[in-house]
Amino acid sequence: MPDPSTSDPSTSTPLAQSTGRRKEAVARVRLRQGEGNVTVNNHPLEEYFPSLTHRMLIKQPLVVTDTLTAYDIDANIEGGGVTGQAGALRLGIARGLIFINPDLKVSLRRSGLLTRDSRVKEAKKYGLKKARKAPQYSKR
Repeated sequence: MPDPSTSDPSTSTPLAQSTGRRKEAVARVRLRQGEGNVTVNNHPLEEYFPSLTHRMLIKQPLVVTDTLTAYDIDANIEGGGVTGQAGALRLGIARGLIFINPDLKVSLRRSGLLTRDSRVKEAKKYGLKKARKAPQYSKR
């Protein structure tokens, strides 16, 4: 059995674990000391989120706090669509950074990265096709 002190840093105990949510997406995030590698559902960030916009959104908490290359991030995301997953991951990273260093809370709060986006899909109403879309009116 290998010595745990010489094990791979990616399997080491995380510094912080946090959860981020947006719409139907839930992201469970683990931050470890590292070089700035981000893994999402066992895929590199660039492979899981090919859109540059989503990658910029995800890295925003790291850019604001100047910790872009300080931590390796491992995330498991389920539910929702691509944009909801990116937003959930962003919130999870911001919460994890605060757990590690509470002094970062002010800068993250000012940037609006700690507020959960509470907008969700409105429930469908009976007699309607969707939440507000009514069936076509027919006079006869």
